Amino acid sequence: MILAIGGCILLVLFLFTWWLSKKLDNYSFVDVTWSLAFTPLAIWYAVSGNGWLPRRFAIAVLVSAWSLRLGIHLWKRVASHHPKEDVRYAVLREKWKSNLPLSFLWFFLVQALLVWLLMLPVHHTSQQPSQTFHILEYLGLGLWFISLIGEAISDAQLAHFKRTNSDPKIICEEGLWNYSRHPNYFFQSLLWWGLFLMALPAPWGWTAIVAPLAMLHFLLNVTGIPLTEKLSVEKRGDVYRDYQRRTSAFIPWFPKK
Repeated sequence: MILAIGGCILLVLFLFTWWLSKKLDNYSFVDVTWSLAFTPLAIWYAVSGNGWLPRRFAIAVLVSAWSLRLGIHLWKRVASHHPKEDVRYAVLREKWKSNLPLSFLWFFLVQALLVWLLMLPVHHTSQQPSQTFHILEYLGLGLWFISLIGEAISDAQLAHFKRTNSDPKIICEEGLWNYSRHPNYFFQSLLWWGLFLMALPAPWGWTAIVAPLAMLHFLLNVTGIPLTEKLSVEKRGDVYRDYQRRTSAFIPWFPKK
């Protein structure tokens, strides 16, 4: 029942976002809803869970902090470009133009399903009855904080680069972007591995592995790296191809000479 109500919360949020996006003719708003949707779900799982109260409170605060930081960051980006749509959604708009509103409706519902899957570790952790923290929870918490800081630094470095460089063909190679073409995606993936470690000691906690695997799949194979790289090559050509040859796609590593 707890998971079902969580699904209903997400359904309402994403249906409203789809309606609003259709009305404003800008589907980029789904990024903001996707990021912020983790907060009400984390609060719901914490309030309705049967586990140890300090653990429920801690997991809700952790997830909400990440959700609100990323949501506010994306809101500023989308609002600054509105009514111009994010290039990824402009590509999808062209691809789905024969059945535009319905295609995006299914896309939004898939995003809601992804959030529901990604929040399984939080649900399991909120049901953990033990009144002491497990060593795996400490390890997961450490990985979570490292990932949260890494993602925030990546976003800040890219935002600073865009503010100080007007040439659209120049590539950001500042800081972490010198070691990975997508450090923000890498740290976002690590966040969910941290949550998975925290969920492992809970009953059925091992089933939460679907969350980091789903996140990894979407980042590596669906709307993350493939589409971003495709658009970057189209926009920057050989300059970006050279960046691809020199720089790791995902895991930060020393660039090739």
